[in-house]
Amino acid sequence: MNVFFEESGDFKVGSVLSQAGEAYQVELSSGKRSKVKAKDVLLQFEKPDPASLLEAAKGIAADVDLEFLWEVAGQEEFGFAELGAEYFGHAPLPAEAAGLVLALHNAPIYFYKKGRGRYKAAPEQSLRAAQAGIEKKKQQAIIQAGYVEELKAGTLPAAMQTMVHQLLFKPDRNTIEYKAMETAASELQTSAPRLMLKAGGIASPKELHMGRFLFENFPRGAGFPAVPVPSAPANLPTANVAAFSIDDVTTTEIDDAFSVEHLEDGKVRVGIHIAAPGLAIKPDDEIDKIARSRMSTVYMPGDKITMLPDEVVNAFTLAEGTTCPALSLYATLDPADWSTVSTVTRAELVPIKNNLRHNDLDALVNEETLESGAGEYPHKAELALLWKWALKLEAGRMAKREAFGLKPEQANRVDFNFYVEDDVVSIVRRKRGAPLDKIVAELMIFANSTWGKLLHDSGVPGIYRSQGAGSGAGWAAKMQVRMVTHAAPHQGLGVDQYAWSTSPLRRYTDLVNQWQIIACAEHGVTAPLVAPFKPRDATLFSIVSAFDAAYSAYNDFQQTMERYWCLRWLGQEQVKQTEAVVLKEDVLRLNDVPLVIRLPGMPPVARGAQVKLDIVRWDEVDLSLEARLLEVAQAAPSEELAFDEEEGDVADTGEAAVEEVVEAEGAVAAVSTDDATPAAGAQ
Repeated sequence: MNVFFEESGDFKVGSVLSQAGEAYQVELSSGKRSKVKAKDVLLQFEKPDPASLLEAAKGIAADVDLEFLWEVAGQEEFGFAELGAEYFGHAPLPAEAAGLVLALHNAPIYFYKKGRGRYKAAPEQSLRAAQAGIEKKKQQAIIQAGYVEELKAGTLPAAMQTMVHQLLFKPDRNTIEYKAMETAASELQTSAPRLMLKAGGIASPKELHMGRFLFENFPRGAGFPAVPVPSAPANLPTANVAAFSIDDVTTTEIDDAFSVEHLEDGKVRVGIHIAAPGLAIKPDDEIDKIARSRMSTVYMPGDKITMLPDEVVNAFTLAEGTTCPALSLYATLDPADWSTVSTVTRAELVPIKNNLRHNDLDALVNEETLESGAGEYPHKAELALLWKWALKLEAGRMAKREAFGLKPEQANRVDFNFYVEDDVVSIVRRKRGAPLDKIVAELMIFANSTWGKLLHDSGVPGIYRSQGAGSGAGWAAKMQVRMVTHAAPHQGLGVDQYAWSTSPLRRYTDLVNQWQIIACAEHGVTAPLVAPFKPRDATLFSIVSAFDAAYSAYNDFQQTMERYWCLRWLGQEQVKQTEAVVLKEDVLRLNDVPLVIRLPGMPPVARGAQVKLDIVRWDEVDLSLEARLLEVAQAAPSEELAFDEEEGDVADTGEAAVEEVVEAEGAVAAVSTDDATPAAGAQ
């Protein structure tokens, strides 16, 4: 005897070897033996043999007219044998009965399974809807296949032209467009981004990286709505100074400027003047909402996405030849030892005499010329005085840094400025700690620390950068930088408190702190009552959280674009061989550009050693570089590598640098002591 039975949703046939109660011992045509329960047996037959029956049943199932079978079935539940008698016009033969079971089972839109061998015809409305769905899928499959062929031929289908970023960065994997892209990429053995580059959906690798960032962080676009430009109060006094700024040639958001006055008693008063949009922008107004949604200006080589609309920036930037609203910190100094006698903060209008540029002065202003008085350049006397004070400030910070248990900062690294014009990149080396950098850095740290103390002493909360002082156990935890809303030491900088306040055109935290500082300057002991943010203000905590997230994303993007332009530079300059310095194990940094790479399989080489590499290839899509080691040279010059010995790692992101060393937009890794702050332009 043979049986036709169901097992795990599949139909099988076999010869019965024995029966024990409600179970059969069955041998399949493959020779495998299986125990089959009687309830799973649909047919028992003598002829034909099992294999022939199954073959014949498949042929019969393929010939069944499902539409007619559905009409014959009626609306009541039925067994397959009952339906077979009506359909075939006679009691079905074993092969016919088995074929009918296969047909019913393989047509779930026509027949619903109700039990072993029992079915019920689908309602007509459900059947027609299912048939329409199947027809739609067939048409979609045809369209999808057409998309695949177009993509493989290097053409972007018209239907996909407006959804390229969506397909690449946040796809709906159920759409035919995505399935077509994945299929075409798989058949061409490439990735989806490379496929889109080939098909013209993405113009270039640069646009790919830029597009991903904008899609994730500026989904509605990076433009600004039209907004009225607010004005500072009309009753501001005008300072009797001739201030000047020091920035890179590409800087347009000029936040800070300086002035020097010699007082009758022999003392010197230095003014640190910070652009004051906080005098006109108010919390929760239209411009504030824009700034809070962005949190910071985004920098990348050759471009930027500003935090504030251009017309607002232009109204408050400290541009040469204008008199600008500013928040000024005046420090009265004793030239005998450059100690700070007193400080005062006031909101005022400040005449800006000059915007000095690093690109013009770096070759003229150095330690030797400042010491000897050689050379001629604007504000020579003021710069010489500020240089002496900056050295005093730095020495004080280093002493406090060492008191915190840290080693002195290493300011001997080389930094790089990026300049991009018409897709041609220039990468210019400049040594960290140059006099102009140090003047700006030290005075900004002084202002941020002084204003942080003012907030604390006034009982007004602010947004501080804190490092160490109980932030955790162990070196890594100790050196972690946090943003907090109360005064706390910044051990890396060597200051008792540090509140970002000197870049309100570029960082939202600075704008928030500026509002709080203005309240302290104008209202004194009543400042806690009138300051926009009160102690333990939930809004202030949310700003800190949102700023951290945005700033981290912007920093990652800047590093991505700097890496991209480093690779572009290799091709632009047709570099075949280059030198690099070993950072650790198989990690190296090229000497000519700030590009860090891995060299798998590299033999053990001392940290700091110079090596010569053969450039094999690079990829601007995945930002990788492949090179071969040619030779190992001597140890690197000291300025090529800065080690943080206590951390036991390479200070490659600037942990030991000064917070605001360079204000140049687009410079790389030039700025942070604290936590890999984005490049100099973001300061």
